[in-house]
Parts: sequence; C-alpha cells; structure tokens
Amino acid sequence: MSKRKSAKYKLDRRMGENIWGRPNSPVNKRSYGPGQHGQRRKGKMSDYGLQLRAKQKLKGYYGDVTEKQFKRTYAEASRMKGDTSQNLIGLLEQRLDMVVYRAKFAPTIFSARQIVSHGHIYVNGVKCNIASRRVNIGDVVSLGSKAKEMALVIEAQGLAERDIPDYVQPDGNDKITFTRVPKLDEVPYPVTMEPNLVVEFYSR
Repeated sequence: MSKRKSAKYKLDRRMGENIWGRPNSPVNKRSYGPGQHGQRRKGKMSDYGLQLRAKQKLKGYYGDVTEKQFKRTYAEASRMKGDTSQNLIGLLEQRLDMVVYRAKFAPTIFSARQIVSHGHIYVNGVKCNIASRRVNIGDVVSLGSKAKEMALVIEAQGLAERDIPDYVQPDGNDKITFTRVPKLDEVPYPVTMEPNLVVEFYSR
C-alpha cells in the first residue's frame, strides 16, 4: 500500500492548486509553493516540466499511487482501444479506493484507502482489502456493519464540497453500484487534469 510520507497538502502548495477541493487546503490562503523559495518568480516551464507536473498532479490526486502502479496503469491504457488519456482516467476511476471515495464513504482518498485495507469494504458481498482492485460495471460496493458507525464515514457523508457522480449509483447510505466507466469530462475534478500530457510524458 502506498503511503504519503510528507504532509498531504504539501502537494497542493507545490502545484499551487487545491487538487482535492478541500476547504482547509493551505492554497486557499497561500497560492505559492512551500519552503523559503516558494515565492520566487518562476521561469517559463519546459514541455518536459509541464508533462512531469501533469503526471505528479494526477498521480497525487489518486492518493499518490506508486510510480510502478501508475506506469502499469498507463501501459494497460495504451494497449486498450480508443484514446489512451481517456482510458487512463477510466482505469484510475475503477480503483476500489477511488470508488469508495466517490461514494462518499470516506472524506479523503487517503482515508478511503485505509478503510479498504482495514477490511471495511465489500464488493458484491465479499470482503475486499485491496485498494487497487478493479471495480467492474455492475459491481456493488458496500460498507461493512462496523464501518456504518464510524465517525470518519459519517463525516464523509455530510461533506458539502463534493457530490456523488452519475456513474456511481447510491442505494441508501451504505451501498452503491458502479454503473459505467466515466469519461474525463464526467469526473468531478476540482482542478483541471491533463492526462494527454501524462501520455506524452510516458511515450517520450
């Protein structure tokens, strides 16, 4: 399981964007980068720099998945028919931890991964503790009995800053059905993601 070793919001400050759309992000107060040189004037970024930044932002948004996992997902997306950048987003949205986050079972993608790894999530009635597991169309994802009472889950369900997207169909407060693989413009990102630049980065 991937872990963020640095503060979660450090990524927000490095990117200069509130990538998870959280109200307590430091970017809401300071849009410059972290550290003593954070306010320095930045020069024009190279094409490589733009591509790397796009990759770091997308990878960070999905809970800072490992580079190995992310690259493997890209390789799978490139082998599929159709647009590679759309395929990449579709595969990332099919991760179990992301579906749990989209269902508002957890307040952050990091806590979603924790809930999955602790065995609180069931897929089609079977307990699953693998955050990177692929959720297929028609799969039913539900909370375990203990998770329904967790303060973390209750907090997430009351969050006003994000809604459950159309491709995740709720059934009460503790169960959802994954109805379809979304396209880029259907994914409720708080900031602009550029998977086309990620594709360029890996296909150099």
